[in-house]
Amino acid sequence: QVKLVESGGGLVQAGGSLRLSCTASGGTFSNYAMGWFRQTPGKGREYVAGITISGRTTYYQDSVKGRFTISRDNAKATVYLQMNSLKPEDTTVYYCAAARTIGAVTTTPDYWGQGTQVTVSS
Repeated sequence: QVKLVESGGGLVQAGGSLRLSCTASGGTFSNYAMGWFRQTPGKGREYVAGITISGRTTYYQDSVKGRFTISRDNAKATVYLQMNSLKPEDTTVYYCAAARTIGAVTTTPDYWGQGTQVTVSS
């Protein structure tokens, strides 16, 4: 059973930056593709970004391309989401997720973190 714990959320002004972290335990981190999602009103969790097991390939939702960067450190069992040029509409709870493949991360992750709140003030 893999446990994921997010951190790094908080309050920031529009145009500012935050870096979210998600640390895994209880499993072999390097066996999992990782992703970040965020909660959307009425639509459930929205896929934001994903990264393959090797870390060589990344994917982004169109609305965050050029502003957010996903990365991972397999030695630290941690995945990151660097968020720059934040907008008020980025305000919500962000979750990390893990799955055996990058395809599964985007659709049916095996594991979820508890979420971390990001609030962007205008």
